[in-house]
Order: sequence, then structure tokens, then C-alpha cells
Amino acid sequence: MKIIVDAFGGDNAPLEIIKGCAEAVQEFGVDILLTGREAEIRDVAAKNSISLEHMEIENCDEVLTMHDPAESVVKAKKNSSMGVGFRLLNEGRGDAFISAGNSGALCVGATLAVKRIKGIKRPAFAPVIPTATGCAMLIDGGANVDCRPEMLRQFAVMGSVYMERVMKINNPRVGLANVGTEDHKGNELYRETHAILKDSKLNFVGNVEGRDIPAGACDVIVCDGFTGNMILKTYEGVASVLFGEIKNIFAGSAKGKVAAALLMKDLKAMKTRFDYNAVGGAPILGSSKPVFKAHGDAKARTIKNAIGLCKDYVAAKAIDEISTSLK
Repeated sequence: MKIIVDAFGGDNAPLEIIKGCAEAVQEFGVDILLTGREAEIRDVAAKNSISLEHMEIENCDEVLTMHDPAESVVKAKKNSSMGVGFRLLNEGRGDAFISAGNSGALCVGATLAVKRIKGIKRPAFAPVIPTATGCAMLIDGGANVDCRPEMLRQFAVMGSVYMERVMKINNPRVGLANVGTEDHKGNELYRETHAILKDSKLNFVGNVEGRDIPAGACDVIVCDGFTGNMILKTYEGVASVLFGEIKNIFAGSAKGKVAAALLMKDLKAMKTRFDYNAVGGAPILGSSKPVFKAHGDAKARTIKNAIGLCKDYVAAKAIDEISTSLK
């Protein structure tokens, strides 16, 4: 299996991207096709003693930045490392594409360059977030601010297939993010979506309030992109503040330092569970070929784990299953 990786996407490119790819080659046995400035990639690899075994490089000098308009990936900067990645995916040069670059551009490329699965209204950004009982998919996490009920139904179908086929959760519970658990709660979009999901063949558990999401109330959290992005960023922000406060408590006194030494193993395990690097990447579901978004601050471990998810996604033939489930 060959995974195409944007070597110049994200804050820590290209060093951490290349390191993560080298680790993935060793752990998952995949081949890698890097896109970006070949001379710089080879120079960085040589200076940091990183093996480029089982890696090809498609040279392109242009880089799409976080400040570029999203549509530039298919227009002004279609020859950037991200734009070329999409072209190679279309040409069948690889089985999946990963980038830690511009999220909006990645969604546009997945929609316009790679195209959608037949019947899908809009692809959705679908991060997997930690919960008290394991993990849950948040869909849409920010790609589609304005949605219709049929789009949310498709998000529910795609999320359910992914969580079952890739994350190995049997009969995933689908919940609709809302301001109350009662059937009549929410605006017109959410009331209509609730009725549709209630009549579907999905394992729909009803409306889910924001406070119940971290507790693991469901396995797939369905919402529009505006709501989803607010949930996602709040989740990340609260986790960051909480772990910062815990660190201050243990570091603030002699008894705290003693307690930290006794609890260090448990504290590290808890921090790992809530670390985005452990998941790796978020799929853009609805694209006709596997496209993954890694965190903009991705380190080598993030990229390695994202490649592992890509491998599982391709092997599970989840896109074929999504296409069948929509009918």
C-alpha cells in the first residue's frame, strides 16, 4: 500500500513529516510518496539521519500556506505540495493522501479535485475525539457551516460506517448534538434531522447535550460544521487548561511533587488518552478516495499514526461500504 504525504503541510514541516513517514514505513510496512521540494527533503533527511527507504519524492517547489484562500489548491496553487498530492491521488499513484496543511484547502481539494462519492451532498471533516469510555467521531467538525437535514443524515451514515469498519466499534451509537435531549429541542434543522434519524436503520440514540459528549453518550456525534467546530475547539481548550492546572498543582509544593511521583504513571496514561497525536488524523468523509487531515502542529508520532489510520481505512474498504449504505 502506498500513502501520499504532503511533506510541506503543517507547522513542523518538513522534518517532523519525514520522521513520521520513516516511522510508519518501519511499523506499518507501507510505501510513501512525498510531495514537495525534493532537494530540501533529501537535505533534511540526511542532516537528521532519516532513512528514505520505501519513499518516493514528487518534486514541486510551491507551498500552500495557512493564509492562502482555500480554493487556491485547485486554482492558483494547484502545483503546490498539497495540490500535487491531490493530482497524484487522482492518477492512482497512491491509495490515500495525508496533509497537516490548510484545512479549508484540504476540504476543497477533497471535494473538487478528488470528487465526492456518488450521492454525497458534501464531504465532512470527521475528527475522532477522546471520551470517558473510549472515543467518538464528531461529524461535521467544520467543513460545512450551513447544512440541510439530508446532509446530516449522510454524515450519520458515513460516521457510523467509519467507526464500525475502521475503529472496530460494533453497531455504533449515533447521537444528534443538541441543546436538550427531548425530541422537540433545537431549531428546524435539528428537529427535522431528528425525525429522519429516528426513522433510519442506524443505531440512533437521540439528542445528545454537550455535557454528555465527554462522558461517552454516543460513538458518532452528528451536527453542522459550525456547531462541530465549536465543540471541537472547546474540547481542545478545556483539555489544555485542565492539564495545565493539574501540572501547576503538582509542581506548586513539596507534597504535590511527592504525589506526582507516586501518580506519574497514571497521569501519563490519562494525558495520552487525551492527546491528539495518539489518534493522528481526521478523515474527510464523502471524498471518493481516502483523504486525511493531520493536526497543523503535527509531530512525527502524529503523522505515523495518521498513516496507520489511512492504511486501516483503505484496507476496510470503508468508501465502498459508505456508497452502499447510502442507497
